[in-house]
Amino acid sequence: MPPAHTLRSAAALADAGLIAPERLPALERVAAQYAVAITADMAALIEPANQADPIARQFLPQVAELVSTPGEDPDPIGDLTHSPVEGVVHRYADRVLLKPTHTCAVYCRFCFRREMVGPEGLKTLSPAQLDAACAYIAARPEIWEVIVTGGDPLVLSPRRLRDIGERLAQIEHVKVVRFHTRVPAVDPSLITGEMVDALKASGKAVYVALHANHARELTPAARAACGRIVDAGIPMISQTVLLAGINDDPQTLSALMRAFVETRIKPYYLHHHDYAPGTAHLRTTIDEGQALMKALRGAISGLCQPTYILDIPGGHGKVPVGPGYLDNGTVEDPEGRAHPYPPAG
Repeated sequence: MPPAHTLRSAAALADAGLIAPERLPALERVAAQYAVAITADMAALIEPANQADPIARQFLPQVAELVSTPGEDPDPIGDLTHSPVEGVVHRYADRVLLKPTHTCAVYCRFCFRREMVGPEGLKTLSPAQLDAACAYIAARPEIWEVIVTGGDPLVLSPRRLRDIGERLAQIEHVKVVRFHTRVPAVDPSLITGEMVDALKASGKAVYVALHANHARELTPAARAACGRIVDAGIPMISQTVLLAGINDDPQTLSALMRAFVETRIKPYYLHHHDYAPGTAHLRTTIDEGQALMKALRGAISGLCQPTYILDIPGGHGKVPVGPGYLDNGTVEDPEGRAHPYPPAG
């Protein structure tokens, strides 16, 4: 019987039969360092007897998380370097991140903000801090887009989410508001009519980016929740992290991208894994990612193709790192055959 509530400790995972009792002391050390939370919806998908279960690998703590490797950084993409006021990250001129909360519905074992989220991480913005964050945005007419993230903004109540939207509605130069979330997949019951109305409160062009890494996450309930968002006129895009043992083969990645499109979500970014502490066991290489992207090209619809992205360590921004097809007067087709380009006259 799956749990009826979110599991928030290693002991709760053991009680639910998701981890073996003999592993509990070691995993309690992991949980003491990095937050644990698995919703009932995600716990119900885990196959405890399967050591390679892709849902378990995303959410169940692993002893390998206590091992740091060279290059790993508590702030791998430089959020804090580009944070002029609490709750705002301003890395690119025309857009900012607004992080009203650092709480999530689930805590992913690969999270690049794992040092900032959870009960021991950065706190939800106070009213005064939210005032200051919105004042910063309002004072800079170059800011065209506000990306509301965290944490996960959809763990906030509809009332608080509506308040954020209404504040942004007052800033004329902000034209686009984007929400980044896992909630429609990991806790779809939260996507109520009231929540959807709150998402639209800014009156701007609103987008919702759903983070999911495996097709099994897009359950019938999750697809219905996404349907409520899309049917309200809010376009959805996807974000996925390339993860070893979870989605790093062509069949799994193709199934996920097709599941997004079937759910009316446009695949957007496939992120190369960031150098967050204790995540080396889930990291692939760029070469492996490029080979996967080549395998998708021609095998599945163009609607299903994400952009393979590297967030340069240190806060230097995102760049596409997908495979190249044009080289020294030849172009490679999806089958790997070379052809002259421009064509001979």
